[in-house]
Amino acid sequence: MGPMHMVEQLRPFPPVEWRCRAQPVAGCELSKLGRLCTMHCTVVEYSGCKEGYPCGYCASAQGKVSIGMWAHSMTVQDYQDLIDRGWRRSGKYVYKPIMNQTCCPQYTIRCQPLHFQPSKSHKKVLKKMLKFLAKGDSSKVAGDEEPMDSHREDAVACSFVLKNESDISQSELKPLSVEETERVETEDNNEEEEMKKEVTVKKVESEPPQTCVDKDSAGSSERSNSAKLVHTTPKPGKGADLSKPPCRKAKDIRKERKLHKLLQNQTHSLEGSPSQVEPQVLLSQNSKSKANQPKSIEDFIFVSLPDDATHQLEVRVVRSSPPSCQFKATFQESYQVYKRYQMAIHKDPPDKPTISQFTRFLCDSPLEAENPPSGPDCGYGSFHQQYWLDGKIIAVGVIDILPYCVSSVYLYYDPDYTFLSLGVYSALREIAFTRQLHEKASELCYYYMGFYIHSCPKMRYKGQYRPSDLLCPETYVWVPIEQCLPTLEHSKYCRFNQDLKAVDEGCIKELGRVRVLHKRIVMPYSMYKKRRKGPSDEASVQQYASLVGQTCSERMLLFRS
Repeated sequence: MGPMHMVEQLRPFPPVEWRCRAQPVAGCELSKLGRLCTMHCTVVEYSGCKEGYPCGYCASAQGKVSIGMWAHSMTVQDYQDLIDRGWRRSGKYVYKPIMNQTCCPQYTIRCQPLHFQPSKSHKKVLKKMLKFLAKGDSSKVAGDEEPMDSHREDAVACSFVLKNESDISQSELKPLSVEETERVETEDNNEEEEMKKEVTVKKVESEPPQTCVDKDSAGSSERSNSAKLVHTTPKPGKGADLSKPPCRKAKDIRKERKLHKLLQNQTHSLEGSPSQVEPQVLLSQNSKSKANQPKSIEDFIFVSLPDDATHQLEVRVVRSSPPSCQFKATFQESYQVYKRYQMAIHKDPPDKPTISQFTRFLCDSPLEAENPPSGPDCGYGSFHQQYWLDGKIIAVGVIDILPYCVSSVYLYYDPDYTFLSLGVYSALREIAFTRQLHEKASELCYYYMGFYIHSCPKMRYKGQYRPSDLLCPETYVWVPIEQCLPTLEHSKYCRFNQDLKAVDEGCIKELGRVRVLHKRIVMPYSMYKKRRKGPSDEASVQQYASLVGQTCSERMLLFRS
């Protein structure tokens, strides 16, 4: 079975546009940028807080609390920064649980693929797939199933904002031409001149980090945050003691003893001829070290199948938004797999898994397709990872490829193949895929698995993909999951960062610098506030800015009618 196919060959994205989108700029500059390349900017409508709606994890009728916004378009860098602050998307709806209020706190979890080693249960799933492909063996091993993470609960619960079309017309989302905007701006010329001076002074005083142009500094700061938190020795019964050498298998110890005895016998019989003994010792040591080396995921996935293999598995990556030719050609087949999955696994009635629901939830995405020279060959954006068995789709993993990670969105599969543990298998394939992308895009080195919900036992399986980190809900730094679990045993809501003096370094500091799109003109919130008629919306804008952070609030466009 060969490596994963990269079906798409996307047209390279102009480097200058990539840089412009990524860096925060002064008010007048961002306004011009918005007019010239609107479709390359993030435009959102903030919906605010929704509380007291059903939870799909604990069956609470009114326990869920979250914040949401509708994304008309979004750059991959903006979405990367948002998920690093606890946000997540469902279709074009981007939401964030209010962690200290919701019934089941949902902590963002990421795995470190570059250091990942499959567990014994993971290897069983990989071996089972190989056995099925080679010999057609479909026997099920008891106890190797893991529950599937279904973000469908969030999608259904957030249906109050999920809609097929936004109420805002597309013309309102496009900034005016340069000439029209300049004519409108002359009416407020004096105020704008003052604003330009104010913004220029503020920019010199505190320049926000340029997260995309200066990727190295952004990535290193993120890693340093995690590095500050020192690993502690686990208590008895709480995990492996990292200060001690790893346990060894009894059969390996027996082999070593037998080899040692054999070498002793050889030494006695060949005494006086060290030149003949040493090669034997070296050969034995080399073979022993190679045999003891743990197998990687790739050793299982990319192993060559026999010529007479019963089945052939192929994994194709196709862009889902905007839909590629390959995606369009396989849309109906993919939808039928989704429909069968929803009916068998989630017990949906036959008329519920509609094409509209499928499209809105798993195909629509606000992420712009981007393909910078330093990125992966497939580019960044939203994709479907299709698993083809003997020429038909049996599973589809919905993923987002972002500057620093592969983010898993959802998985659906043909229920006839449940025995293959496709939830576990696809997660391992996505970890391997992240490693593959990392070879071209060095900063892409994490695998985001969505939310870890410790208060829901069936959702704890994500913690078995190690090493992994959880996102602190207050300071937004990554903490090794081993340090988080003891605290979560005592309280479902926790601040993982043990430094009590630490604060959210990306918090909003200047509300006036929030970018607003109003009447097709991009302007700072301080200018919009002066022009606005009617009651003040400052409280809503303040809440929005505090949750997306200063950097995103200055880069994204908040639509105001």
